[in-house]
Amino acid sequence: MRLARSEDLSAIVALTTNAYTPYTALFGAPPIPVTEDYAPRIERGEIWLLESGGELAGLIVLERHPDHAMIFSVAVAPAFQGRKLGIALLNFADEQARSWGVPEVRLYTNSRMERNIALYSAYGYRETGRRANPYRPGWTVVDMAKPIDKAA
Repeated sequence: MRLARSEDLSAIVALTTNAYTPYTALFGAPPIPVTEDYAPRIERGEIWLLESGGELAGLIVLERHPDHAMIFSVAVAPAFQGRKLGIALLNFADEQARSWGVPEVRLYTNSRMERNIALYSAYGYRETGRRANPYRPGWTVVDMAKPIDKAA
């Protein structure tokens, strides 16, 4: 894992677009991570890249807050899906939260991403609520959180 640099921007956009393509088709519009401007997130040190064999295999966008870490996006390149890299990225979020001394990791996802909700639940996240997506009328956001123990 390494922090993203400005020269990684086009690769980040391409990986995110490709990883979310099935959801773009399902929703009839791109999910929020596909339309995000990642340049400011790179500058803030919020994007970590997972490489495999010299290729960008996945990424996680993780925000640091005073009382939690917030996952904005987890994306795995289609060629690398099915290799448990998503779990590796979630493990990284846990490690970062511990190193930051925050008690939980939070995330939110679209209610129609049922497979992701099941994965997050199996990984220890609990649903904390549902709300209307303020940027996409008719879409519902599922908020989830996972407590982080102090042990590394």
